Amino acid sequence: MAVANASTTFTLRTSPILPVAIVPHCSPISFGTPTKYLPFPLYATRKRKVLFSQSCAVKKEISEADGEGDAQLEELGEPAETLLYSFSPLPLLVVAALPGAGTVKSLFGPFVELVKSWNLPDWLVHWGHPGNMAVVLFAMGGYGTYLGFRIRYSDDLEEKAQAKDLHPKLLGGMFFFFALGATGGITSLLTSDKPIFESPHAVTGFIGLTLLTIQTILPALFEGNPGLRNVHGILGSGIMTLFLIHAALGLQLGLSY
Repeated sequence: MAVANASTTFTLRTSPILPVAIVPHCSPISFGTPTKYLPFPLYATRKRKVLFSQSCAVKKEISEADGEGDAQLEELGEPAETLLYSFSPLPLLVVAALPGAGTVKSLFGPFVELVKSWNLPDWLVHWGHPGNMAVVLFAMGGYGTYLGFRIRYSDDLEEKAQAKDLHPKLLGGMFFFFALGATGGITSLLTSDKPIFESPHAVTGFIGLTLLTIQTILPALFEGNPGLRNVHGILGSGIMTLFLIHAALGLQLGLSY
């Protein structure tokens, strides 16, 4: 039995309110059973939408065209957005190893109240710690580092002997005053009602003190392992660089409030 293959005709009437399409239909018979009507998309532009008509013929090409249209719609979907996050866990690891800020505040509380009762000038409380630490860093640390290089590269035996005597004293004193200065920095922040462990200045300070502790232990191991002298020199230069960065972060912190 033949299948009718003619598409139905239709008319469009333009209305300022809503376009109306009059679509007649037919009922072709295939083996005595009415065939289901399949939607056939008409051509559409960006400016005008056209109503769909119904076809009375069943064609394989219509299904293939629908499949290709769905694939194109999937390809033209919204582009996926990828967000990249950068995260450095080092500051958090250092802070996690420290006592809680609440514990430190409770320990320093009586001394902070004592300092407040002295009615010191604000500029002294604010800039006293940075000024003292700058002197320690550049005078003791800078000159001590210079003596360390003279020990390594000087050909004058007398100069080398003097440097060996003074170098550990200066850098040992720098370690002592830095550790003492850390308490001064905490006191300065608490008297100004500022957080104490949330700044990069605090993190670099504790890292520097930890490395200085290792640095003071290394000379005791020189006799058994002379190669540690190279490690001592490289680590010392790195520590001085770290404390220069620490000083810059401290200046930034001081200017922030």
